[in-house]
Amino acid sequence: MLKGENIICISSIDWDFIWQGHQQIMSALAKNGNKVLFIENTGVRSPGIRDASRIKSRIKNWLKGVKGIREESENLYIFSPLVLPFPYSRPARWINRRMILSILERWTRVMDFADPIVWTFLPTPLSMDIAENVVKKLFVYYCIDNFSVSSASANKIRSSEKKLLEKADLVFVTSRELYNYCARHNKKVYKFPFAVNFEIFEKVNSSETSAPEEFRGINRPVIGYVGGVHKWIDLDLIRRLAEARPGYSFVFVGPIQTNVQRLSDLKNVHFLGKKEHGKLPLFIKYFDAGIIPYLITDYTRNVYPTKLNEYLALGKPVVSTALPEILEFNKEFGDVVYVAGVDAGSFGESLEKAVREDSGPLRGKRIEIARLNNWENRIEKMSGLILQEIRVKRSDEKARWKENLVNFYKIARNNTLKAVLACLSVYILLFKTPFVWFLAEPLRISDKPAKADVIVVFGGGVGETGNPSNSAMERARYAS
Repeated sequence: MLKGENIICISSIDWDFIWQGHQQIMSALAKNGNKVLFIENTGVRSPGIRDASRIKSRIKNWLKGVKGIREESENLYIFSPLVLPFPYSRPARWINRRMILSILERWTRVMDFADPIVWTFLPTPLSMDIAENVVKKLFVYYCIDNFSVSSASANKIRSSEKKLLEKADLVFVTSRELYNYCARHNKKVYKFPFAVNFEIFEKVNSSETSAPEEFRGINRPVIGYVGGVHKWIDLDLIRRLAEARPGYSFVFVGPIQTNVQRLSDLKNVHFLGKKEHGKLPLFIKYFDAGIIPYLITDYTRNVYPTKLNEYLALGKPVVSTALPEILEFNKEFGDVVYVAGVDAGSFGESLEKAVREDSGPLRGKRIEIARLNNWENRIEKMSGLILQEIRVKRSDEKARWKENLVNFYKIARNNTLKAVLACLSVYILLFKTPFVWFLAEPLRISDKPAKADVIVVFGGGVGETGNPSNSAMERARYAS
């Protein structure tokens, strides 16, 4: 794993959001002796009323630190920048770039934070501005979402993402669909789906624990879901399943991010809200099956559900709709996931089968598969690619020293030539052409003089003839 490096992470989520790969990777790298600056989400769309709590939280986090930067733990620093909320406006982008880079410049100088690896999850124009204006060792893009299809406003991100892909030294992706997309713009693309912090789940699995208090009064079998309750969940499917199987309890552990009103009248559907990441294994442990009931859309075709390996790490059977990444997972690990259709009949039958067939040998197989998909393995492999690319870049720089030196002098000569030409052009324009007289034309008095009782004549200066000694007489004659 990487050690002794400086890393700037441009994140697509905030540090206090649902624990995902962003926090997991950067906290692991910090623990391994790397100094990490985690820049919280600067936005892919303009915020609305629903974002009021997030804006309030950002302001609080800014005030907690110095110019928005605070120390989270040893080697790990969080930057909560205040930015103008117009990610695709050129003036706002210019202002945001100036504000963020000025803070970064001072902080990196104070912290002796030189020559960092820039690792971005966010392909916005502002992210590209930050990456391009930081003197860096390597530029890594971890593509975890197809932002351009996540919402209408995020579609504007496509051009900046293309530019970012072309500039990146390495590109990591979480799915086959994203691999195919990114490989069109970059030759160094590697697939690394989000993994599981296996050690935490293993400890919970092997220890004697009682069910969380929230499970009191909830009947078994418990069909569980962990993660954000968002618009990609097929809530109509959940309703039909719950109505068809009143003896099953459908439990959702995670923040509600969409309208779930259509399920509010169902007694066997329970929303337990957001829980600390470290406590999630305690909830999953008391599931009888884990579900991934996603709609099949252009967005979810790119999704590798992180919860998949979290369910498997505790030996739980998993039932999912036919997401492309789930089908890929089954090909690699031998149909370990029960894949169902989006109709309640098919999904319900798969649920019953998953609960009915569950056994010790199957649980052991699932746990071993999750062990292979743990974060330690993922980060180790990513680190290897990063170190290899750093060596290649250094080798290329040494091999091309003569070419680089020639290019340096060529650029310096061209800049000098441009400066000389510019000065010469200004000299000719001012002293060898009537340009100055042209500019002064509005000052010329062309109206016929009116008769006056008194005329005052000021002497001095140079008259029309250009002779300083005759200027007063010239003006007196003109006045008379």
